Formats: sequence, structure tokens, C-alpha cells
Amino acid sequence: MSKFQKAAALRYPQGADAPYISCTGKGKAAETILKIAEENGIPVVEDETLVNVLSIQSAGELIPETVYEAVAKVFAFVQSL
Repeated sequence: MSKFQKAAALRYPQGADAPYISCTGKGKAAETILKIAEENGIPVVEDETLVNVLSIQSAGELIPETVYEAVAKVFAFVQSL
């Protein structure tokens, strides 16, 4: 397995109450998520603790309140790029 064993993709549509999980994956699925991100110029942030929390959620769910601060930092970082 590659360095990336888990991956989660987030979306934060304008007007949404919070970001939601658009997809998660482990192993080959994680590699596919990361490949799609790379091909589309989507920034990737490595945070093992955060991905561990997000990867046990279902796609389409809002992110858990417990990770609001961590996700806010991710979105702030991505905005700064």
C-alpha cells in the first residue's frame, strides 16, 4: 500500500451550514481520490488524525463538530494558496 492509506474529500458549498464529506476511501480507493485531486489541481493536506476521524463517516454527511477547528484550518490553508 502507498504512503496514503486513507483519504477524505471535503466540500463546502456556499450557504451550507458546514463542510460535508464528499467521499472517503482506504487503500486503492484512497489512491484514486488523491489521483483525481492531483489531476484536477485540488490541494491535498496531509493530516492523519483528521483523516482517521473523517474516514469513519459516510459520504454526504456534514463533518463532525469535533473537527470544525481542524477543518477550518485546512480550508484557510487552501484559501491561502
